[in-house]
Amino acid sequence: MCNAFSFFVIMNAGDFMNIIDDIKRKAKSNKKVIVLPESEDERVVEAAIKAQGEGVAQIILIGDENEIKQKYTNFDFLNIKFILPSTSFYIEEFINKFYEMRKSKGMTLEEATNIIKNNYNYFACMLVNEGYADGVVSGAHHSTSDTLRPALQIIKTKEGVAKASSFFLMNVPNTSYGEEGVFIFSDAGLNQNPTSEELADIAYSSSVSFELLTGKKAKVAFLSHSTKGSAKHEDVDKVINAFNITKNKYPFILCDGELQLDAAIVPEIAKSKAKDSLVAGYANTLIFPDLDSGNIGYKLVERLAKAEAYGPITQGLRKPINDLSRGCSVDDIVGVIAITVLQTQEF
Repeated sequence: MCNAFSFFVIMNAGDFMNIIDDIKRKAKSNKKVIVLPESEDERVVEAAIKAQGEGVAQIILIGDENEIKQKYTNFDFLNIKFILPSTSFYIEEFINKFYEMRKSKGMTLEEATNIIKNNYNYFACMLVNEGYADGVVSGAHHSTSDTLRPALQIIKTKEGVAKASSFFLMNVPNTSYGEEGVFIFSDAGLNQNPTSEELADIAYSSSVSFELLTGKKAKVAFLSHSTKGSAKHEDVDKVINAFNITKNKYPFILCDGELQLDAAIVPEIAKSKAKDSLVAGYANTLIFPDLDSGNIGYKLVERLAKAEAYGPITQGLRKPINDLSRGCSVDDIVGVIAITVLQTQEF
């Protein structure tokens, strides 16, 4: 992975493909209602105002309107909608429906009441599940598990998708690799050690996500420390099996594996390591064999190549519920809001 950074080709500043500007433009033409549950975080509040002001989405902030406005007196909350769960119009409806969803798991009505009134992530997911909003963005102040547990319990996965997964949309400056520097790295935030079957599903979801967000054809590479049999190990076998399952299950996906990172994205390397491949050297959708490699990989590229990293973006759910890195900036949050708006087009 580290060697990949030596291959970056210097380009003019104007060649940096600003994928997020394009996504924002598309979001503005298809405005949706996005819920932000973390009104205690100043970055989230500022991002809400910026996204609303730019016309990226209609924003709902979960929390007490008076308290928020008193805390952030320097912000203009024009057209922002506020909902305080405990006093909201929806509260009894949501409590009863959540209780019905979870009572077979042992949940009591008292527990359901406490969760829906006091856990803003759960309330936000209920807004989406019941059709009062289109998506949720959270995670600036909460862990991935705290953000996605409500989504998995309430929203659940799309029909035909065995497991939800996540990706980072990477925008890498000063390189011609990928799609003018744009990549999806998956799974980099959710599944610890996916099986071959799960990797195949992750590849499918990631190809759909890449094409939705970029309008370009996904070229999917199953990454490994081996290229076309150069190493023998059960970890390599898992990746090879994932590639074969994907070819059979999703024949319309342009994919290859197993490929080392350099063979996947550098045409000159691909010519020697995988010369007959239609993907090698041009991959834009990178499927990592496990969470460790995916998470390490995206952070290496983000920090050392100074790439923009948006995510982790969740895929495979019935409605878009997206996570954030706790180190995210205001612009990162606005970018994920725009991505969430585009994801609603899948449904």
